[in-house]
Amino acid sequence: MTIKLVVMYTQPEDPAAFDQHYFGTHMPLVQQMPGLDHTDTARVVTALDGGEAIFHRITNLYFADNDAMAASFGSAEGQATAADYQAIAPPGSRMFITAADE
Repeated sequence: MTIKLVVMYTQPEDPAAFDQHYFGTHMPLVQQMPGLDHTDTARVVTALDGGEAIFHRITNLYFADNDAMAASFGSAEGQATAADYQAIAPPGSRMFITAADE
């Protein structure tokens, strides 16, 4: 069963500086994580329901299963990625684990 880690970043104080670090440092760390099947990321452009667009970016990390994800985050690369997340994630950013319906 595919496991997806959904990372939702709230609006940073300086979106350009955030994106520069995100693409220049953070995503290269993510790409080095063992067991990662693939990723996708997108910038939130509007809240279709008319509410406040509280999120800046949503990123998905895909793993084969929970064991693959746990091993990936237990690796040196995964720990470096998690530490960088803690350093760059604006307050209120969230992470969720989802399982694909079959």
